[in-house]
Amino acid sequence: MTYYKTSHQVNFGKRIIPLKMIEHMSFDDWEDFIEEWVDIKKTEYLEAERFGGAGDKGRDVVGYVTDKNKPNYTWDCFQCKHYENALRPAQVYKEFIKILYYTFKLEYPIPRKFYFIAPKGCGTSLSKLLQNPTELKNALVNNWDKHCKIDTTVGGIKLEGEFLNWVNNFDFSIFSKIHTKNILKEHISHPNHLIRFGGGLPEREKLDTDTIPSSIQSSETTYVNQLLTAYGSESKEDYKNVIDLDSKEHYKNHFTRARISFHHAEQLRNFTRDNLPIDTFDDFQKEIFEGIVDIVEDIHSNSFIKVKEVEKEASKVIISSNPLKDVSLIYDKKGICHQLVNDNKIKWT
Repeated sequence: MTYYKTSHQVNFGKRIIPLKMIEHMSFDDWEDFIEEWVDIKKTEYLEAERFGGAGDKGRDVVGYVTDKNKPNYTWDCFQCKHYENALRPAQVYKEFIKILYYTFKLEYPIPRKFYFIAPKGCGTSLSKLLQNPTELKNALVNNWDKHCKIDTTVGGIKLEGEFLNWVNNFDFSIFSKIHTKNILKEHISHPNHLIRFGGGLPEREKLDTDTIPSSIQSSETTYVNQLLTAYGSESKEDYKNVIDLDSKEHYKNHFTRARISFHHAEQLRNFTRDNLPIDTFDDFQKEIFEGIVDIVEDIHSNSFIKVKEVEKEASKVIISSNPLKDVSLIYDKKGICHQLVNDNKIKWT
């Protein structure tokens, strides 16, 4: 398998690795990053939601396993902490208190799992507690009053009566941790990964033209029909189907090139979807549109001349600000012309 090379691969040297970059994120960016990670776990969660901030009742980012609009929904909680140090028990006791209190008050169901996530992970003391639910409960109970006094977000929550019974019978095995290195490995598939961490686009696989379907696909109907009409505009003949071009070598050759260009552009769209925010390709298309629209609106002696003039102009459009500039080809720029026709944004006739 061969790949197109990018200029980024030779223009930049050593960079800061993502595992270090997350240590310098703002707290809001950290929560956004975790929400993005949960959002791509489509096989595990129906939906990801970020609460965060005041009034979150102990929920930073949530992954819904079942429909959140139905009673007793199943969910996982991801508690996002961002400190310079590995998490210590004293820094998170209040989070245990919140989840215990608000589930007792029926504000939300008990989560299936409750994960602590921090750039530097959980320290030895907290990790040991998370591995032993009984010790975790005992440590929380012993430190309850102290942390209710020093933290106003849980101040006044007394460990007594029915609530004490709730805590004693609570399943503390739901509390766990997740290593950030594992999150980073999975986040690679999120469209924002390169925007957050850089590193350049991956190599783009060359399009094998033999994989283009021999028959015209339903998704190609509009631009194909427009091309047939454009050819007829010059030859004064009526071409109803692609097969009608078999005896017209000039038009058949152009049609073959146009279709290859279209499929290159479609491949670039898919490449963008897998590696960058979806509007990256939309922006690229818009740049091509702005570069060709004056030629599209010019008066031409026939529609086929118009097609060729527009394709020629598209191939000359310089796009310097879009990340796709490093992996795009003339094929793509010409192919986008036919995508625009397909989307009824421009017409040949």
